[in-house]
Amino acid sequence: MSIVERPSYTSKDVEVTSRESLFRGFIQVEKVSLRHRLFNQTEYTHVLQRELIHRPEAAGVLLYNDQRQQFALIEQFRVGAINDPDSPWQLEVIAGVLDGDETPESCIRRETLEESGCIVNHLHHLFSFYPSAGACSELFHLYAAETNLPAEGGVFGMPDEGENILLHLFDYSEISTLLSQGRLRNAPVIMALQWLSQHITTIIKSDEVGR
Repeated sequence: MSIVERPSYTSKDVEVTSRESLFRGFIQVEKVSLRHRLFNQTEYTHVLQRELIHRPEAAGVLLYNDQRQQFALIEQFRVGAINDPDSPWQLEVIAGVLDGDETPESCIRRETLEESGCIVNHLHHLFSFYPSAGACSELFHLYAAETNLPAEGGVFGMPDEGENILLHLFDYSEISTLLSQGRLRNAPVIMALQWLSQHITTIIKSDEVGR
């Protein structure tokens, strides 16, 4: 079995010696002391100290419509990008954190209605991944959904939660420019648009075969 199919080690190959809570709020921060296996050796590392940021699981979705050849992205202020040389206002896919034992699909349907006014039915799972596994436990579930897009963008969000979200509609022809000009600065939106590019190519090839 190859490394692609199975990881070299599992969580059983990590020995946690202590955990200390440093901060508890919307996010939580822990100081973790641990040892882990070394590649091609029987020994473990010496005791390492790592700061671990805990965030809830999150889910996001790229809304698109093949008939109109358009997709939707949102723009909003992000404190994590406050020092970005271009702008703290980031272009993103619609996303949110899971509420309690909520499923990713339920989270997406709720967030999509709040942030775009759209209703999604059929969701296509793309990837589940750790955006920053070097320090953060957050697991992000990325989806795509073909849906009826509004005629134009607008301002959405939950004002009582401090949300002020601008919905943008883009043509398929703008994907290449968005991916190449550096305006996109977060992983989910880049991954989603790369998937959409492949999806469009598949549609074109299918149309050519059907002719």
